[in-house]
Amino acid sequence: MNRRHFLSGSAGTVAAAALLATSAGAATTGGSVPAASTTYVPGPKPKPVVKPGEFVFAAAHFDHGHLTGQCSLLSEAGGTLKWIFEPDARKRESFTARFKSAKVARSLDEILADPEVKLVTAAAVTAERGPLGCRVMAAGKDYFTDKAPFTTLEQLADAQRIAAQTGRKYMVNYGERLGSEAGMFATDLINSGVLGRVVQVIGLGPHRLSKSTRPKWFFERAKYGGILCDIGSHQCEQFLTYAAATDATVTHAAVGNFGNPDTPEFEDFGEASFVGNNGATNQIRVDWFTPDGLGTWGDGRTFILGTKGYMELRKYIDVGREKLGDHVYLVDGQREHYIPVGGKVGYRFFGELILDCLNRTEKAMTQVHAFKAAELCLKAQAAARRLT
Repeated sequence: MNRRHFLSGSAGTVAAAALLATSAGAATTGGSVPAASTTYVPGPKPKPVVKPGEFVFAAAHFDHGHLTGQCSLLSEAGGTLKWIFEPDARKRESFTARFKSAKVARSLDEILADPEVKLVTAAAVTAERGPLGCRVMAAGKDYFTDKAPFTTLEQLADAQRIAAQTGRKYMVNYGERLGSEAGMFATDLINSGVLGRVVQVIGLGPHRLSKSTRPKWFFERAKYGGILCDIGSHQCEQFLTYAAATDATVTHAAVGNFGNPDTPEFEDFGEASFVGNNGATNQIRVDWFTPDGLGTWGDGRTFILGTKGYMELRKYIDVGREKLGDHVYLVDGQREHYIPVGGKVGYRFFGELILDCLNRTEKAMTQVHAFKAAELCLKAQAAARRLT
């Protein structure tokens, strides 16, 4: 297996398969496919991009459960988890029970001193993610953090400076696209031009609070950064990707605490609007009001309008009909399409990230893009009016 080339599950293959036109007539005659029979076919799922031991990584600071997914998906892409570091024994034990081959480091310095380690992935307290990333990059390692990557614009500026000085990567797990098969399939469809020019993206990011399970820092404004900084970071990244914008202006932002008076620094509702530098617009709503009656943690949806069609992603559930997620609804110039993609697309970002780290490329995500999504959510948070 050559680590410098993608296998059959590469982005190019996935994109081509996503737009495969199929029909019984085409299969037997080899002729052109009638417009009415065009079908969008997901897959194939990506395969490991490296052999065991070719890409060694470490995990540190288990303050959010997203770290488990980050490690699992890097491992599925072929990465080898060598070290873990977490001061809290309870968090550490639950993690080592899952990743049994990983060694427990006595300190972060022990990880940073290991020349085999190419990347450190982490999910620290949100306010600590930026400084941690700068420390990792200064040690010559690439860094892959949970979202939100920063809580202040000053932290972002520090990371930009260190990344430029060291040439190391500061990558972010914007999981509502990168960890969503519907989100990744939509990326390919849009890049193919099926929607024409994207003129608007609407992102809905509701979450279930499950308050008793959350750590204290989660409700402290200085530590979690605010709801637009936190959940809103997903939505900003999706807008830049789907609309092919490279920058945007905040035109409206608001936050509120409507249902949690016992934690006054917490924001349980947020909304914002943006205009991209290419004319596309974005509206987002994020909240912590998912009721207990829903069969999952949140009914996350994305609506994408183009000049030739539109698309809706029902990422985690299809309310009242299907408990599983990853539903793609598309209307193009030919007809209506329902495309269930769960278990068919996979999460190619993680293999692409591994190869980017090895080859010093930017196929998975550019550094400018990762930082711009962070900048937009921070600016929206800073501009937000407090609703009461």
